[in-house]
Amino acid sequence: MRPPPYAPEAGGGSEPHCGKRLFGTDGVRGVAGEFPLDARTVYALGVALGEEIRAERARPKVLLGMDTRESSLWIAGQMAGGLARAGVVCRNAGIITTPGLAYLTRQGPFAAGVVISASHNPYRDNGIKVFGHSGYKLPDEQEQRIEQRVFELLAGGFRTAPRAVPPAPELVQRYEDFLAASFPFSLRGLKVALDCAHGAAYALAPRLFQRLGAGVIARGCEPDGRNINLDCGALHPEGLRHLVVSEKADLGIAFDGDADRAIFVARDGSVLDGDAILLMTALWLNERGRLRGADGRPTVVATVMSNLGLERALASHGIRMLRTAVGDKYVLEEMLRSGAVLGGEQSGHIIFLDYATTGDGLLTALRVLEIVLESGRDLKDYAAQIALYPQCMLNVRIRQRRPLEELSAVQQAISEAERAFGPEGRVLVRFSGTEPVVRVMVEGPNRELVEAMARRIASAVEAELAS
Repeated sequence: MRPPPYAPEAGGGSEPHCGKRLFGTDGVRGVAGEFPLDARTVYALGVALGEEIRAERARPKVLLGMDTRESSLWIAGQMAGGLARAGVVCRNAGIITTPGLAYLTRQGPFAAGVVISASHNPYRDNGIKVFGHSGYKLPDEQEQRIEQRVFELLAGGFRTAPRAVPPAPELVQRYEDFLAASFPFSLRGLKVALDCAHGAAYALAPRLFQRLGAGVIARGCEPDGRNINLDCGALHPEGLRHLVVSEKADLGIAFDGDADRAIFVARDGSVLDGDAILLMTALWLNERGRLRGADGRPTVVATVMSNLGLERALASHGIRMLRTAVGDKYVLEEMLRSGAVLGGEQSGHIIFLDYATTGDGLLTALRVLEIVLESGRDLKDYAAQIALYPQCMLNVRIRQRRPLEELSAVQQAISEAERAFGPEGRVLVRFSGTEPVVRVMVEGPNRELVEAMARRIASAVEAELAS
């Protein structure tokens, strides 16, 4: 079976490029039922992963989990069948967040964990994310070995044999207990608004905050298999913003489909993205002497998408900001290299390495609430601490993929934008690692010029790659 003209890769533009055809920046991602998420490829991936694990450990166990998409159950069944063919025993956590699956994999007797989710993507998409026993995503070299074996299997003849694995709700309870134990205060008297995106946190998040004493009002808690992320959740905080203001909530928290990210809304309706939360938590940790990296310098890791305003706000407090390619996997790699304990993305993935190995929206929410309760300040006060530069981000859907440096019109438009802004702006054009899209980001002090330059670059990309 041949892949389509476009297959997600880890790479393109500013992304690391490893020549992979299945694994992108966040696992295997695509349209459910189509390559690489057709039944045969998913089953072959289960076999290949199982063989890889069996080479390292006798009688291994793998933990499965999934979000609420209608395709998640059959994909999990094909994965379980492939793993069983390789001699691997599966347990099923059922509906669980991606960070919850990573936590349970690390804490339990599991050689690996597999979560079926496409995170913030629409319901037609799905994905397969794999964690090692360490709780970290697999390194690129291991993903490449697994890919090679998948294509060897696909070249031969085999029948899939999906396997149903009944869920074990007590596993989700263990993760909830961990989250609750990490929070030192009571939320009694606090009204919290939640948007669970009809995703993996739809039951867990309201239950957790009620357990901690909060009054909870929630939306996005009625998944039907097709409404995950639909006009709700972290990508669409306007619904939560209305709920916070109309219900006079103390703050609001929006998760995405697998709850590895969180976006916040202050009492007055101000929206705080990942950059604002990185600044807020960095200052709090730095005041307590808990932000120092391996070389002793206070350090935060962010990506190339984070606003210049964040970098300058951190610098004004003596905090160094290191940038990586887009993807929490690359943020984590740099955190481990530099010894940083805090890192994240503008999209709301925040990694607190003292607590977890992945971005975790629920854990981020608890840390933010801890700061709010300890300081007695409203979230809007923290939002005011960062002066964001105007930023324009455009997505151009493409039909083909060619190296951007070979596209003369695109390079000319990029050069014009860079000359227009000089050191006061940034231009980033990159292939998405999860969708057939080129992402164009332009940042600078003048919004009209930023938007004009972004449109010019996007038009050049569209002319070259969208036809």
